[in-house]
Amino acid sequence: MRTLLDTNIIVDVALERYPYFRESEGVLVLVEQSLIIAYISATTFSDLYYIIRKERGREWTIEFLRQLATFCQIASVDETAIQMALNSTMKDFEDAIQYCVASLNNLEAIVTRNPKDFDNISLPVLTPAQLIQTLSETK
Repeated sequence: MRTLLDTNIIVDVALERYPYFRESEGVLVLVEQSLIIAYISATTFSDLYYIIRKERGREWTIEFLRQLATFCQIASVDETAIQMALNSTMKDFEDAIQYCVASLNNLEAIVTRNPKDFDNISLPVLTPAQLIQTLSETK
């Protein structure tokens, strides 16, 4: 399954945010084990750096992002994605970019802790628990 990981999944792992940490970490383990292919939009990397650096510092954050980039694909955010997001009816612009990037890359789902942020889109939106459950049912 080819999925886009929303920013909150990565932040939950990097900052060990409970009660979300375990399930979000489970998603990254699935990616590391090549049971799913995960994409992260290029713009998410700058958001992640900004958010994580505040708590973990620059060096820790850069190393974390380096490791993340070794097993996750980086999805480009180009003019088409931005134009689509600008013309989207989604309330949150960052979420609109995420959705447009997932659509343009023909991804099968978006994994997020906040599925309500992605109401009325044409892709499945899964929480980490739903993704883990879906994969366990297909084994």
